[in-house]
Amino acid sequence: MVFHMKTTLNIDDTVMQRLREEAARQGRTMSELVEAGLRLVLSESSGPPARLPDLPRWQSGGELVDVADREELYRVMDDR
Repeated sequence: MVFHMKTTLNIDDTVMQRLREEAARQGRTMSELVEAGLRLVLSESSGPPARLPDLPRWQSGGELVDVADREELYRVMDDR
């Protein structure tokens, strides 16, 4: 069984006019076109997430202090 829900949307007048024209051109209802468009948008957004770019890398010159040694960290920070 298929259920349909009535809803209210605010659509820009120019978009609505184009929707009316396209629905008439295709011989379909505006609801059919809106639903098809929503299905298309939702199917595209449910794909795999976009790959994030790699983080930048640089040569830092190496470690100056063992970060696990709290006392050494305090000594180095106090000296600067």
